[in-house]
Amino acid sequence: MSMQDPIADMLTRIRNAQSAGKLDFSLPASQVKLAILNVLKNEGYIEDYQFSKEAGKSNITVSLKYFQGKSAIEKIERISRPGLRVYKRFDELSSVGVQMGIVVVSTPKGVMTAAAAQANKLGGEVLCSVE
Repeated sequence: MSMQDPIADMLTRIRNAQSAGKLDFSLPASQVKLAILNVLKNEGYIEDYQFSKEAGKSNITVSLKYFQGKSAIEKIERISRPGLRVYKRFDELSSVGVQMGIVVVSTPKGVMTAAAAQANKLGGEVLCSVE
């Protein structure tokens, strides 16, 4: 059986690992997942991630970040889905409602935060929000 939405699966694995208090977890690798994890690492929401290839399968091991026993990611959710894609122009990205956090956007220049996309005047698919 194939996975319909691998990005939603990754976000669910992050939520589940944090609710279980795990320090790290692994998931199947893809270029988009690596790009999203790179944004999360640069913004300080995860500690680190490692790409590995064993027996022909690519995996990513993600190390979660905690501060005083509380996870760095309070809320993470998928915005654009396979059944309902959400695209925004650069001037519409500020209307994607996140109070204290970031919005991850896939642009023609790569995956970045909505603030970076606005600064570069790039629009794209709104992937997820992190608080």
